[in-house]
Amino acid sequence: MTDSTTARRIATAARRLLDKEGTEAVTMRRVAKAVGITPMAVYRHYPNRAGLLNALADKGFEELAARLAGKRLSGPMEERLTKMAEIYLDHALQNPRLFELMFLKPREGARRYPRDFKAGDSPTANLVAKVVREGIESGYFGEDDAWEIVFEIGALSHGLIMLYLGGRTGMTPARFRAHYRRAFRRFIHGICN
Repeated sequence: MTDSTTARRIATAARRLLDKEGTEAVTMRRVAKAVGITPMAVYRHYPNRAGLLNALADKGFEELAARLAGKRLSGPMEERLTKMAEIYLDHALQNPRLFELMFLKPREGARRYPRDFKAGDSPTANLVAKVVREGIESGYFGEDDAWEIVFEIGALSHGLIMLYLGGRTGMTPARFRAHYRRAFRRFIHGICN
């Protein structure tokens, strides 16, 4: 078995624990036990628990970026941004604990706004920024800071999703999805030229 195979097995076991029980369950001992190796063997592949959690979050960002990039986004600006928001929503609802780790849990090495975003270090925000910049260049949106808009879109998305996942709404999934869509349309209309 190669080291990369062991690293993949560790990441897979950690992801299963995360998905079932949340970040608190992802400990080096529990991951090692799930893989059938010693806890010290985990440290050969991940420097510490924070490094392992960052690897899980990074993988989640890769998955989300692939979903965003793989979707053919055409049509009016509002429709394109709403489709992107729905991809975020789908990712969150299918992977709620991963989404929480990616966006809400404090993590060493997590990207920070504005520095890391403006440097192009966010695989997901870069894709949204491209569409927002097209909206500004086309005159659909007024002259504005594209990165501020991207950050605000993320805040709206993450806030609504976490309220829903946290049981703070009395909405069915279908009603929540419709509300989420309306919220994005209101935001987009609010920044239109």
